[in-house]
Amino acid sequence: MKILVTGNMGYIGPVVVKHLRNSYPEAIILGLDIGYFAHCLTAESVLPECWVDVQYFIDVRQIPKEMLEGVDAIVHLAAISNDPMGNRFEEVTLDVNHRSSVELAKKAKEAGVMAFVYASSCSMYGAAEDEAKTEKSDLNPLTAYARSKVLTERGLEPLSGEKFVVTCLRFSTACGWSDRLRLDLVLNDFVAGAVASKRIVILSDGTPWRPLINVKDMARAIDWAISRNGTNGGNFLAVNVGSDGWNYQVKDLARAVADQISGVEVSINKDAQPDKRSYKVNFDLFRKLAPKHQPQVDLTTSVRELKEGLEKISFNNTDFRESNFMRLNTLKQLQSAGLLNDNLEWIKK
Repeated sequence: MKILVTGNMGYIGPVVVKHLRNSYPEAIILGLDIGYFAHCLTAESVLPECWVDVQYFIDVRQIPKEMLEGVDAIVHLAAISNDPMGNRFEEVTLDVNHRSSVELAKKAKEAGVMAFVYASSCSMYGAAEDEAKTEKSDLNPLTAYARSKVLTERGLEPLSGEKFVVTCLRFSTACGWSDRLRLDLVLNDFVAGAVASKRIVILSDGTPWRPLINVKDMARAIDWAISRNGTNGGNFLAVNVGSDGWNYQVKDLARAVADQISGVEVSINKDAQPDKRSYKVNFDLFRKLAPKHQPQVDLTTSVRELKEGLEKISFNNTDFRESNFMRLNTLKQLQSAGLLNDNLEWIKK
């Protein structure tokens, strides 16, 4: 079996590759990444890419069809991966996240790839504070990132078939420890603040709802999707991935972190404008289709793993929101150094 993982040098990628290496020890695993965040290692002693058989440094917008020959499954993680980056680079986000994803799927189908697993997002539900959203609920994407996910799912559906099974995993908000940690995610941000300064600063009024999922459980869902066939959910499937018990208001996440790390003060900006990105999500379909690949890491464990990981690297940066742990900061630094152009392409000198 040959598996291609795009975006394997990001936050989720290292966790996914390690999981797949354990699940498919005889598989040939290929990594493909443009390398924006290759240097953003969380003080690991072993380079995560040691777990792949081949590492390609290629822009996902320029993948040659020949590279896909002999590949059985593609795990497509590569993306401009959050709202701050999407807002700053809106057209690039649509190009990378939407257009290149659909083009990759077309090439994959032509090359005989059997399974295409797309990392989608529950953020496409947008403002939805009433009942928990199911896969049949209306979509209300509020950002360039969320819109790109909606457009990609629509572009992938007509490509699916018996010999090209497409699974769009609408992930909850990611959290947890990784070899390339991000702190521009709500729970990770709160734990970092608690460890570095004994203070959690909530930039909103704390009321928005978010479903969360640990990166290890994301990898578990991807494992299921790789081996899924059309008799279990259809040749095209878009499914919410997470757990009903992991729908939290932001303020409750902050309090959960404070419960685990003593002496932490929680600061809520009560004068903040309401964050329209608020949604609860229903995960009944995922529970039905993938009973053996359900989330296993709970909130307390996620907080403890983050705390222990940050303490292990002696993390004490009280100004971490201006650091390379925030992905937008890294892109801006690469541009300032003359290494990336406005289309986020490497400038070859």
